[in-house]
Amino acid sequence: MLSLAPRPIPNTRQFAGRQFVPWGFNYDRDFKLRLLEEYWDAEWQTVAEDFREMKDLGANVVRVHLQVSRFMEGAETPNRKALEQLGRLVELAEKTGLYLDITGLGCYRKSDVPRWYNDATEEQRWAAQARFWEAVAERCANSPAVFFYDLMNEPVVPGGKRKAGEWLAGELAGFSYVQFITLDPAGRSRPEIARQWIAKLVAAIRKHDRRHLISVGLLPDPQGNAGFPPKEIARDLDFLCVHLYPNGAKLAADLKTVEAFAVGKPLIIEETFLLNCTADQLRQFIDESKKHATGWFGFYWGKTPAQLRESKDIGDALMLSWLELFQKARPGER
Repeated sequence: MLSLAPRPIPNTRQFAGRQFVPWGFNYDRDFKLRLLEEYWDAEWQTVAEDFREMKDLGANVVRVHLQVSRFMEGAETPNRKALEQLGRLVELAEKTGLYLDITGLGCYRKSDVPRWYNDATEEQRWAAQARFWEAVAERCANSPAVFFYDLMNEPVVPGGKRKAGEWLAGELAGFSYVQFITLDPAGRSRPEIARQWIAKLVAAIRKHDRRHLISVGLLPDPQGNAGFPPKEIARDLDFLCVHLYPNGAKLAADLKTVEAFAVGKPLIIEETFLLNCTADQLRQFIDESKKHATGWFGFYWGKTPAQLRESKDIGDALMLSWLELFQKARPGER
């Protein structure tokens, strides 16, 4: 059975609980490019098997990504069926012995974004986001499997006014991962907007859950060009998360970026992978970033190492290299 998730040790970069080191996977989609909510009803056994496989690979945390379109039927109305399935997932994590990083407010498929949400004003959108988090926190508050809530994947404050409905930025493999939290700064500084937004969502969670931790998944932007400078928002969060895919030719610069996010609280590298580096270079990055970071999450999309070895696909070869590295580099292993 899981004990209550570890908490940060004040004035250190460590988590309590026998020097707990978060070591896990983003379980955001499967190898068929389906988001979790697109198959977790009809193929629950697949989800259960994937959780066991991630545990067997040495993970202690799984990051799941929840979509607005699946969890909100309207601005004030949570989807009870989705919340029930989330509860089932939390129970699966408890039984499997895995903690959860619950990341919310996903709009990864642009075509699925509800019209009422896309057309909302900043005030309306933030209110709907708060209602989302109230519902999720109420459902998850009593579970020891919840490690923390991640308010949003890669939020951005724009430098100037954007067109109506332009809440999303860019696409990768058909998914939109970056999301603006306002369309009009209206004279406010970017960090000011970020802190107002964080405060509203943290308050929504704390209505129902006062014990689990809260963070947000940040772009690797220590200068604050995305509106979330680590030094200015850290006080509003329990710890920081950054997403960083190291470049094998610029490891020193990437490690400097990690250092810039070490601002007196634990730091988790919530996304990393060997997109722009070799497995050896990623191992070097993980090892050298231990001076400042205390957790690392890669990806798992449902294929085991044995299945990946049978494939001739280049993407599968990269994933196999990652999973082999994940097993070798896990805390306590050499």
